Amino acid sequence: MFGQIGMSELLVILVVVLLVFGPKKIPELARGISRGLSEFKRAADEVKQELNIDLERETRQPRAPERKSLKSDS
Repeated sequence: MFGQIGMSELLVILVVVLLVFGPKKIPELARGISRGLSEFKRAADEVKQELNIDLERETRQPRAPERKSLKSDS
């Protein structure tokens, strides 16, 4: 299910969370985690968009041809 975590381990984790935070705090905790994840996703999308814009600018700009110097061995 979650990598190497089985159903019994998941139930133990949920019971511990319930005991530590209580039934009234769990919805607040879930909302906070959800907000944090959505903000992280939004920031990651902004970074991806900026990188794509920079990449498009680089590919649109023509490159100057490289000059090769000819050296004589005489």
